[in-house]
Amino acid sequence: MVLFLNDIILIFIGLLILLLGVLIGVAFLTLLERKVLGYIQIRKGPNKVGLTGILQPFSDAVKLFTKEQTFPINSNYFCYYYSPVFSFVLSLMLWMLIPYYFNLVSFSLGMLFFFCCTSLGVYTVMIAGWSSNSNYSLLGGLRSVAQTISYEVSLALILMSSIVMVMDFSLFNFGVYQNMVWFLFIMFPLSLSLLSSMMAETNRTPFDFAEGESELVSGFNVEYSSGGFALIFLAEYSSILFMSMLFVLIYLGGYEINFFFYLKLVFVSFIFIWVRGTLPRYRYDKLMYLSWKSYLPVSLNFLLFYMGLKIFLL
Repeated sequence: MVLFLNDIILIFIGLLILLLGVLIGVAFLTLLERKVLGYIQIRKGPNKVGLTGILQPFSDAVKLFTKEQTFPINSNYFCYYYSPVFSFVLSLMLWMLIPYYFNLVSFSLGMLFFFCCTSLGVYTVMIAGWSSNSNYSLLGGLRSVAQTISYEVSLALILMSSIVMVMDFSLFNFGVYQNMVWFLFIMFPLSLSLLSSMMAETNRTPFDFAEGESELVSGFNVEYSSGGFALIFLAEYSSILFMSMLFVLIYLGGYEINFFFYLKLVFVSFIFIWVRGTLPRYRYDKLMYLSWKSYLPVSLNFLLFYMGLKIFLL
């Protein structure tokens, strides 16, 4: 019994350290984004707070969480208040999927858990948009739901091809199967489709229709300020970091405890930022056509191809 308790305490401490690491990672990802976007636009990024602006994310966090929390008088207060919290918790729950060699929760059905959490993330955006009782935020929420549901289909089918190759839902085995050659070389077109589907899934440029500043005054989070806005922001960047890690796990050699793994992770995160600084926003109907008329048939055809390949190899 004592051993069992010790195990639970160790797992809990491990999870706390993981969450702390994720939050610090998110803080520096926002700094990296602001710096990179600055240099893309031929200007300096944040460079006043701390050495070359390294403490900027922490001062932003202190400012946001100490500001007064306002809410629209006609909003559905309970839903409005708690949807950013649920959004943040869901994005952090995904991080339990990291296939650690020690201590933490080990999932044999990790990919299914990933699909469940990303599907639930839709509801938090929808409720955040609806409960603000503003037309702009409602439109942003509806756009986001339509977009996320569309791209979840292609995301699931693209990931199914990799799952068919490994024949396991556990993320640990992806590293084992990529010992000789990365899946990126075997599935190059699919990896590019997955990358853009991930951008659409996390509401990033060029698919950031939920936050269309030009037409929706910032979209579903327009009424949020201080802590609520900070939590939505943290959830988005935590998802970006996780999606980058998932891409590395599935296509760039799986999980390894070395510097090269984290370098790959930072590079994929950098691609998300690079795309934001370079590409203009898509037109909404083109976004839907891309999902249903391009990615869906392509991913279905590749799924059949890899199923045949697996049977042939067996």
